[in-house]
Amino acid sequence: MAELKDSGTRRNFETGAARDCAEGKGRCDLLPLGVIGEYLLDPILLLIENYVRSGDCADLFTALERFGKEQYGTMLKGGCIYDVLLEAAKQYEDGIQKYGDRNWEKGIPLHCFIDSATRHYLKHKRGDVDEPHDRAFAWNMLGAIWTHKNKPELIDLPFAEKENAV
Repeated sequence: MAELKDSGTRRNFETGAARDCAEGKGRCDLLPLGVIGEYLLDPILLLIENYVRSGDCADLFTALERFGKEQYGTMLKGGCIYDVLLEAAKQYEDGIQKYGDRNWEKGIPLHCFIDSATRHYLKHKRGDVDEPHDRAFAWNMLGAIWTHKNKPELIDLPFAEKENAV
């Protein structure tokens, strides 16, 4: 079991879910990911930006698949995604120690998953080894997709503002 960082301070949501505090970590969900992705030629950042603007979960699935191919190679079509999922399962297991079973299913605002996924992705790409950033990226991407599909009241990204304005 990898050790998950823990500040000792929690954010408690109205839904009953809890997460580690975010203060001092930056708000990666507010970065201009399209500009950064274009500059770095990073398709994963571009896919996350596309999701934030369009609300198309296919972008997050594609980002996970591309991440798997980067991490684990391209042995079989789709085979890499199974590696990503098995690694993410370890993150779920480790999270139980901090938050209990299925804490995240109680409901966490969608931007929190995008913020954390992006931060872990950038730290992974930078080469940080202080925690399993690859697993944390996948966990947050899966949490974003699940929240999008199951907790529409917690969607707080630009695409929702457009939909509500129409």
